[in-house]
Amino acid sequence: MKAMILAAGRGERMRPLTDHTPKPLLKIAGKPLIEYTLEALVKVGISDIVINLAHLGEQIQSYLGNGSQYQANIQYSDEGATGLENAGGIKKALPLLGNSTFLVVNGDISCDYHFQSLVNKDVGLAHLVLVNNPAHHPAGDFALSPQSMLSQQGTPKYTYSGIGLYHPDLFVGIPPGKSALAPLLKNAMQTQGISGEFYSGFWMDIGTPERLNMLNTRLLKAGKID
Repeated sequence: MKAMILAAGRGERMRPLTDHTPKPLLKIAGKPLIEYTLEALVKVGISDIVINLAHLGEQIQSYLGNGSQYQANIQYSDEGATGLENAGGIKKALPLLGNSTFLVVNGDISCDYHFQSLVNKDVGLAHLVLVNNPAHHPAGDFALSPQSMLSQQGTPKYTYSGIGLYHPDLFVGIPPGKSALAPLLKNAMQTQGISGEFYSGFWMDIGTPERLNMLNTRLLKAGKID
């Protein structure tokens, strides 16, 4: 299985930290955020990884290189200066991702989720990992049925974690260029169905300097940093 790490975002809410450093290279306990995700993927045998680039993307490519130091094979999908949003970025990277289901992970999350559970999982167009709603997103995104299918209706609603399996067929109908992921998923839920699962373990969206500091404090208390 191949994986894609979404790393092309501008990181507006992280400014001024992201004025000169791309968000995935911001450090947690002395190590860039994206490096934790990369190592977690390789640990479960996912070594063919695509990373999309936009704002200051050359810094990410320079830091990670071809991935050999992580026992990975990294390829890059350059979207230019502004990026193509999530669905547009995945669409552009499809030639690198192949014809089979692939894993997508947001480059600005931190979690204890074990990616092994998604390796070789049999899914349709997509399978999303949901988490409890964080304080900054209390309304959530999707409900999860007893049959593990996602819906925009129903309660409770959970938040999409930024971790999901996708089949290339999901992106066939969208044109090249900028395109958001949420409308594509919502349409597919109504027509063909999207499966999901709920994860109750540790997960954080590192979208602001405050949350970056919160994660560092968490690791400090856990004794993982000095």
